[in-house]
Amino acid sequence: MKLLRTLSTPRLAMLLAGVVALVVVAASVAVAASGGGGPTPPPKPLPQAIHDGLAASKPDGITARIKFTNRLFPSGDLLGNVGSALMSGASGRLWLTNAGKGRLELQSNAGDVQVVWNGKRVSVYDASSNTVYKATLPEQSKEANPTHDAGAPPALSEIGDFLAKLRQHATLSGAQPTDVAGQAAYRVHISPKHDGGLLGSAELAWDAARGVPLDVAIFAQGSSSPVLELQVTHISYGPVPESDVAISPPAGAKTVDLGSTARAAAHSTREAEAKPVSGLSAAQAAAGFAVVAPRKLVGLPRQDVRAVGGADSKAVLVVYGQGLGAIVVLERKADSAAQQGGALSSLPRISIDGLTGHELATQLGTVIQWQRNGVSYVLAGSLPPAAAETAARDLK
Repeated sequence: MKLLRTLSTPRLAMLLAGVVALVVVAASVAVAASGGGGPTPPPKPLPQAIHDGLAASKPDGITARIKFTNRLFPSGDLLGNVGSALMSGASGRLWLTNAGKGRLELQSNAGDVQVVWNGKRVSVYDASSNTVYKATLPEQSKEANPTHDAGAPPALSEIGDFLAKLRQHATLSGAQPTDVAGQAAYRVHISPKHDGGLLGSAELAWDAARGVPLDVAIFAQGSSSPVLELQVTHISYGPVPESDVAISPPAGAKTVDLGSTARAAAHSTREAEAKPVSGLSAAQAAAGFAVVAPRKLVGLPRQDVRAVGGADSKAVLVVYGQGLGAIVVLERKADSAAQQGGALSSLPRISIDGLTGHELATQLGTVIQWQRNGVSYVLAGSLPPAAAETAARDLK
């Protein structure tokens, strides 16, 4: 909690953008331009196509040319030049080894960004500011899976059961044969049935023979163009030299190490989870300030109230509604950092009953930060700005 409050907006944006890029690529990357007239696989039921992809032999390595499109955020002026290649879109290259090491290099007119990671650390170098941001990756659980042998994919029946449960909440297409970056692939389309907020749908395509994800796209409601898209324009499989994924930033680059702060924040989170305090009265007593949590907010019923954060960052989290359409409100006693606006202080200003707030409006949701009566509020939800501002005005 303290990490998010004290980081500047550019640093926070860089960290989030780096994590987003890493998560998408670590799954083995990207979307290729569709409909290239290449080979297509034979039709298969979706559970079988997923099972065969998961059971496929792991490639020795991946080398690809990619294109990343980001229409999520407003004008680049919002966050300045820091991380602009990640925040506005870029093209570049990817190298990924079978040992979990990788490198993503993106180029754009606003500046280049390079992401390098292994099993323990990730670094994001922003050439426009000559700054490298470093962070420690969470440790993977080493607990054995009692259901499967190590490395074994789920059984076909388990995949079928999972998809049946998923279809209770989402509309799911079949495995659609296609070609992606010259590779025979299957594509699946998914959209929420209800409580989806502004999310319209998502698409995923994967290499039919190797199980490597090749297409990731997210669409907002009513839009035919993806909000986020990562495309492979060319891909090849084979060993990747260590030198391709062991690139260091320039010697004179400024270094921002987020690792120790992230570990401290994770410790505070684990501490709070170990001793959960839920319910309005209990959470308010633990937080030490007057919590505003009406039973309903813009028609959504209150679902949960709980204290979060460590001893040095007490806060209360209130949830309204369910699923992707829920509204989340984080409340904490205003301190010197909050009075300066914190990480959201450079966002566009709005008025909330005469109070100054800061708002980030995207195609998938809205985040608003403001203060009232000595309490700092952050409201987030997958809803339009007007609805989010109405909800913010109702919290008093």
